[in-house]
Amino acid sequence: MADVVVKATEPTLAAIKLAWWRERLEELDDGKVPAEPRLQAAARELLTRNISGGHLGQLEEGWSALLHEQPDRTPVAERGSRLFAIGMRLLRLDWDDATVGEAGRLFAQVDAARRGLIDLPARRAGSGGWRIARKARPLTGLAALAARDLRAGGPLFKPEATPGRAIALLCHRLTGRIV
Repeated sequence: MADVVVKATEPTLAAIKLAWWRERLEELDDGKVPAEPRLQAAARELLTRNISGGHLGQLEEGWSALLHEQPDRTPVAERGSRLFAIGMRLLRLDWDDATVGEAGRLFAQVDAARRGLIDLPARRAGSGGWRIARKARPLTGLAALAARDLRAGGPLFKPEATPGRAIALLCHRLTGRIV
């Protein structure tokens, strides 16, 4: 879905493509698996782990919001919360930690900004500063990197594979802090 939005030259056509992906993901729940490799992989790897095609299809709303001239940040952020909820299920963890949802929202907004789809959200005083349970840290490391991007001021973003980003991941893994 990210590729559809990033490569879009015509928002209407991109919206149709996103709807196609959402519908195909939802159809996975009915056992309809088309000959598309990514959908086959989703059926094989995710449906067998109690992740429904419907859950995956809900991610489309956050991507389609980015096609508007003035994107609504709420669906963009909620995509992150939904994505992290899916990740928590894959890690076999209970989804009862509100900080993990907030971490997902932070990640999704900064991810969209890194892709050049929205302006970087303003860093609010008191935002972040979360401590994440050890078992969820493989997932929430993405939010720790997003918080680092915000602290660094956003665009122009540092490349993804830098020592500073590796240190941020290691610190998050050890302490569970997202600041």
